[in-house]
Amino acid sequence: MKGQSFSRRLTFAFQGIRLAFRRERSIRFQALAGVAVLLILMITQPSALWWAIGAVTIGMVVMAELFNAALETLSDHLHPQQHPEIGVAKDIAASAVLVAAIAAILVAIAFICIEIPLDQFLIGINKFVFSSIAEYLD
Repeated sequence: MKGQSFSRRLTFAFQGIRLAFRRERSIRFQALAGVAVLLILMITQPSALWWAIGAVTIGMVVMAELFNAALETLSDHLHPQQHPEIGVAKDIAASAVLVAAIAAILVAIAFICIEIPLDQFLIGINKFVFSSIAEYLD
């Protein structure tokens, strides 16, 4: 694929994202979690630094999921039978996703502890949920 134009390579990249979202439930779950993080950031309106940290963290987790999915797909295609070393490679790739997810959870805990007292956080979530329901019912 060398020598392809930038727009052509970008098309391949977006196709890969579409395929991953269609095939991998875990990527859809992580993307949904990322949307939830963005909603919380919109509700709480923190500083730009927290937005940047959130964006990088979401990107890191989704990127780890994409690498994991790519490795699993390639491994299954090249060696459809079970093999201990293929299992090791898949386990290591899955552990990268786990490390990224734990880092994201730690960022969320830091955000809540530093930026928002727990009672205000819960009140904000309740207001958002109930106002969304009220708008939906109207």
